[in-house]
Amino acid sequence: MRNRICDWVLIVVLIGFSSLSGTWANGYDELNDKEFHANTTEEMLSYLEDVSNFQLSAVAYKPLLVGLTLIHGAAAKGAVCMDGTLPGYHLHRGFGSGANSWLVHLEGGGWCNNIRTCVYRRTTRRGSSKYFEKYLAFTGILSNKAEENPDFFNWNRVKVRYCDGASFTGDSEDKAHNLQFRGQKIYLAAMEELMSKGMRYANQALLSGCSAGGLASILHCDEFRDLFPRRTRVKCLADAGMFLDVRDISGGHTLRNMYHGVVTFQGAAKNLPKTCTNHLDPTSCFFPQNIISNLRTPMFLLNTAYDSWQISDSLAPPSADPHGVWQACRKNPANCSPSQINFLQGFRNQMLKATQRFSWSKQNGLFINSCFAHCQSERQDTWFARNSPRLGNKAIATSVGDWYFERSIVKQIDCPYPCDKTCHNLIFRA
Repeated sequence: MRNRICDWVLIVVLIGFSSLSGTWANGYDELNDKEFHANTTEEMLSYLEDVSNFQLSAVAYKPLLVGLTLIHGAAAKGAVCMDGTLPGYHLHRGFGSGANSWLVHLEGGGWCNNIRTCVYRRTTRRGSSKYFEKYLAFTGILSNKAEENPDFFNWNRVKVRYCDGASFTGDSEDKAHNLQFRGQKIYLAAMEELMSKGMRYANQALLSGCSAGGLASILHCDEFRDLFPRRTRVKCLADAGMFLDVRDISGGHTLRNMYHGVVTFQGAAKNLPKTCTNHLDPTSCFFPQNIISNLRTPMFLLNTAYDSWQISDSLAPPSADPHGVWQACRKNPANCSPSQINFLQGFRNQMLKATQRFSWSKQNGLFINSCFAHCQSERQDTWFARNSPRLGNKAIATSVGDWYFERSIVKQIDCPYPCDKTCHNLIFRA
């Protein structure tokens, strides 16, 4: 499989940013004259997550900056990043009524599936804590301001850094190339550390994540539930984690081929949910559609029906589009032809089919909007702001809060593109 995402330079421009409110005009996002060369799958996905993390708009106001903590006892447990360095997290303590509630957010950032991509990853913050930012801006679901994060602002909020390349599931090594795949052990070490810092006494807990971290929150959801006594309210949230096992525009299986490499190269099979691996192959059990309906723990799926990354690297990657027919459509949905839109509507239908049985359970929540975006919980403008995306006249934060606290049942599915005018779509300019 050709692992390059694109051969062109992405120039994304953020239009109409209003500094204090975190709002955008016209529903399109940009990064002023920001150039990015996407050479690999993990680079593209990491880039989309950085855009979605609202980090680049932090100059517009002063978000909470939270320092890095390395897990110093992790190495003794074999819980290390790909290059052998210590894993870490960022913790901001809760206060008031939220002092005994915990939100644990698993960082995303793509995957690596072979020697070349994993060796590259080892030299970045996605594979080594040597490159971790010392401080991260906590915005969206991690914000400490009630006006930005009404239900979780005063909880203990944690962001667990991602440096393994298999959504916190791998457990193997490649000695010849000095690669450690210890995602499962990193997850366990992080949970043990947080439990020792007071999470064991939580009366409420939420495991969340974005993208590869959203997939991780699905894969580890029941495992997270089992950390706590039955009296603790424990739920999970997956943002942009519904990666689908579907055919690409050429009829191939781009994402399945990549996931097969991730699972086999990083030894993840033994750490995938047994409710899936007892009747399906390990690669199939890396796809959320084969897991979500069998979760014991309440789960909320937050996803766009036209995920930007899945379109660019799973549905219409350059490897499946040698003549560049989809290049303009990948960058901007307004450039898509009727037949291309029809193909994307088919993808939306598959998303709805994959979540249908899941949605039957009263304990689960759903917010699928018809936007071209990737990750919406960490960004202030999409999580909770004056012009946030809405379904049923509710912002994402309100919907998640209503579901978590059982104020109402939340099963929101948007009408097909282009009916939703509240979207904050990602547009790529080259």
